[in-house]
Amino acid sequence: MATPWTLTFDCADPPRMASFWKVALGYVEAPPPEGFDTWEQWLTHFKVPDEEWDDGAALTDPDGVGPNISFLKVPEAKVAKNRLHIDVQVAGGRHQPWDLRERRIRDTVERLVTAGGSVLTEHEFEGRLDHVVMADPEGNEFCVV
Repeated sequence: MATPWTLTFDCADPPRMASFWKVALGYVEAPPPEGFDTWEQWLTHFKVPDEEWDDGAALTDPDGVGPNISFLKVPEAKVAKNRLHIDVQVAGGRHQPWDLRERRIRDTVERLVTAGGSVLTEHEFEGRLDHVVMADPEGNEFCVV
């Protein structure tokens, strides 16, 4: 039996990061824990101070396939290249026609730039667009492939 796990981002602004990654991955806000109708009810029940309510955010795959993602507020800024990154796989693989793959990648990149991401580099394979390295609103690198 596999161990359940969550991908967690340390960040300065959890709600902003959750909003961006909802767009990038098609995820939704995680439901409140069992026994609570809302996150506000849970926060109030555990007497979390109001000023800490935005110190975290959580997303879940609406299809129940991908891992949960959490965002935790930390005081320090990102200072180096991340050693683990997400590949947003939209192109369908190298067996797909190049024009279709490129259109899917460019459409996704445009949508993610609008959502607050930035393009770092474009990479080619055999003279055609293969993937784009981007950064989320806090500088975490990821690829659109």
